Amino acid sequence: MFDQAKMVMQLKKAQKELANEIVEVSAGDDAVIVQVNGELKLKKVTIDASRVDVDDIHELEQWIEVAVRDALQRAQELAAEKMKPLMGGLGKLGL
Repeated sequence: MFDQAKMVMQLKKAQKELANEIVEVSAGDDAVIVQVNGELKLKKVTIDASRVDVDDIHELEQWIEVAVRDALQRAQELAAEKMKPLMGGLGKLGL
């Protein structure tokens, strides 16, 4: 029982740490910067207006799409890496 409680506490701690981890990705030569946390929550999108051609909004949309996709992918990788050492113990918990 003690091992199970310890494992659950470790998992909760890792989840809390992931909430505070920020992945930042840019696209369009830093025209768009996206921040996502380790829980895969979009935290911030920054657009540098001086690098955006207002006559080509499609290009801006593509940069945003690429930055969000890449940030989510990196955040997933971060979460998987952080949780990997704990996942082996889940079988012992019956999860």
